[in-house]
Amino acid sequence: MPDALSIAMTIAWAAAAVGLAWYVASAAAEVTYVTLADGRRQARALPVLFKVLLPFVGNLDALVSRQSFAKRIADSDRMLVSSGLEGLLSGREFVALEMLCPAVVGAVWCAAVLSLGAVMPESVFASSAATICAFGVVAFALMPGMWLKGELRRRHAAIMKALPFVLDLLTLSVEAGMDFISALQRNCQTRRMDPLNEELLRMVHEIQLGSSRRDALRAMADRVGQADLRSLAHALVQADEFGVSIGAILRIQSDQLRSRRFDRAEKLAAEAPTKMLGPLMLCIFPAVFVILLGPVLIQAIDGIM
Repeated sequence: MPDALSIAMTIAWAAAAVGLAWYVASAAAEVTYVTLADGRRQARALPVLFKVLLPFVGNLDALVSRQSFAKRIADSDRMLVSSGLEGLLSGREFVALEMLCPAVVGAVWCAAVLSLGAVMPESVFASSAATICAFGVVAFALMPGMWLKGELRRRHAAIMKALPFVLDLLTLSVEAGMDFISALQRNCQTRRMDPLNEELLRMVHEIQLGSSRRDALRAMADRVGQADLRSLAHALVQADEFGVSIGAILRIQSDQLRSRRFDRAEKLAAEAPTKMLGPLMLCIFPAVFVILLGPVLIQAIDGIM
């Protein structure tokens, strides 16, 4: 009877492992999209861990709906919109994922560490099981926020990189006699879809739906939160309010962006020697030490033996 019970338990655990692997593989293969202003869908990558846990976030609605989480949800919503993930994740879902990651995945991590410690009593898992478990839970708790901040940085970097080129095109188009909105539409049609083009397309769509140019520019600056784009939007709003030529403002902003990009390049170049010092100390100096003193140490050991 114990043999039959152990066989049944082994089969049950194997079936559970196969089912879990199938579920994770299905979630990883799922492609997630966001819908752009013109109706097109753009692929957005989510971590596999998020895809696995998303079906369970509804179980935390009662907890996340409390007033104590209102500010965190609002901040998450703002960052998700700025990261281009609006419609793919909501602030409520993201806060629920921040709770599920350490609770569910952290529990699995701790179980795996304790199991390895029991199987290998003399291993590092057995001697430092509590520390490894705590490290894993903290890492999974911080992972959602770090991922979202990384997505926001990448999107802002892409916008900052594309903005000078787009601004030069808009300047040439406006100075050639094209109005600003037509120049924006032409830019959106001819360039490949990138984060900046997505935001400009949304702004044009808002203007076509009846929003004023000032309101659309302010909404874009607040939505994206990137410093260069915010500066450009505010300058265009002021030009619209005071009746200044859009072409002149675009030319000034283009020169300022080019100057700021040059300053950032100089700053990165000045920081390069300091950043290279760590790898130099950790990798190159030990290698040189081994190459120079290795033969001497080998000869000394041979002499002692």
